Amino acid sequence: MAVPEFDRVVASRLVLRRLRADDLEALVAYRNDPEVARYQSWSDYDAKRGSALIESMHGRQPGEPGWFQFAIALKDTDALVGDCALRTDDDVRTGEIGFTLSRQHQGKGLGTEAVRALLGYTFDTLQMHRVIGVTDAKNTAAATVLERVGMRREGHYLENAWFKGAWGDEFLYALLGREWARATKR
Repeated sequence: MAVPEFDRVVASRLVLRRLRADDLEALVAYRNDPEVARYQSWSDYDAKRGSALIESMHGRQPGEPGWFQFAIALKDTDALVGDCALRTDDDVRTGEIGFTLSRQHQGKGLGTEAVRALLGYTFDTLQMHRVIGVTDAKNTAAATVLERVGMRREGHYLENAWFKGAWGDEFLYALLGREWARATKR
């Protein structure tokens, strides 16, 4: 199946769009926030890393093998408030999602809205069969978002990841396309 050209996904308060050069300052600000980075793979996020991420997305399409990073922007101002991602392997019928939201925009339902929009895109546009999400077991906010959008916890990996100087547990969540279709037809 050919991957459709990505433009944007519009939700009620948010837009998922491509990252742009003018997002750099906001991207670096929230990704360099220790509370935001607490459960993420990075630390000491700087403009060089941010520019490299933005540049690496040029010419890529979500649904192609590898990671695609979406900007999460406020619908009314287009201000960058976070990012979410979709990873696919050679079998483009399955994917993995991830998400990050700036601290000042957490706790307002925006993460849930962004992940719902991303899942809608993966299942409705890309016609994926299965999508997973993996989160640190201590990241209760991310686990809550994944559960709120209808993903089921399928696994609890004990001390499976060496993460920021210690062994950590992770939860695996998943959702099938047919489950998404049933849930969104209600």
